[in-house]
Amino acid sequence: MLKAIEKILITKNEIDKKVKLLGERISNDYAGREIVLLIILKGSIAFAADLMREITADVRLDFMQISSYGSSTVSGELKILKDAQSELGGKDVIIVEDIIDSGKTLKLLTNLLSERGAKTRICALLSKPARREVDIDVQYLGFEIEDEFVVGYGLDYDERFRNLPYIGVLKKEVYGD
Repeated sequence: MLKAIEKILITKNEIDKKVKLLGERISNDYAGREIVLLIILKGSIAFAADLMREITADVRLDFMQISSYGSSTVSGELKILKDAQSELGGKDVIIVEDIIDSGKTLKLLTNLLSERGAKTRICALLSKPARREVDIDVQYLGFEIEDEFVVGYGLDYDERFRNLPYIGVLKKEVYGD
């Protein structure tokens, strides 16, 4: 598996520090209030697990799963595979996303949640501004990165590499683009 990684882009230590800072900011912004962390499966699970332990506000969890990649590396059609289980209308919802690429996935989600009456904010570990196709307002952002194919800390290529404790750049020969 490690032979597939071209370089480590963000170390575990750097991730840990950033997650702590994001948790502190969210805790300050939502002190004394209840929030729902809407975790986008599967890629956000590692980030969300660490983030929720850094938040001191009253936290509830819910999950959605949206497919936009399959085994490709290019964002395509969006499909809701698993919808939130709780009623989100009128609630403070923080969408927890692993990476913002085109922005289409988050645009779909924010529109959907707005229609349901949720008050949403976005917390993303990574953002690739060079790939953005739609405007997205991100309140809590970990790292901006270049347009490289990254894996680890929940991010995958064809369901592999999620278990790496860091963010690494995948070698091109692995994914063939």
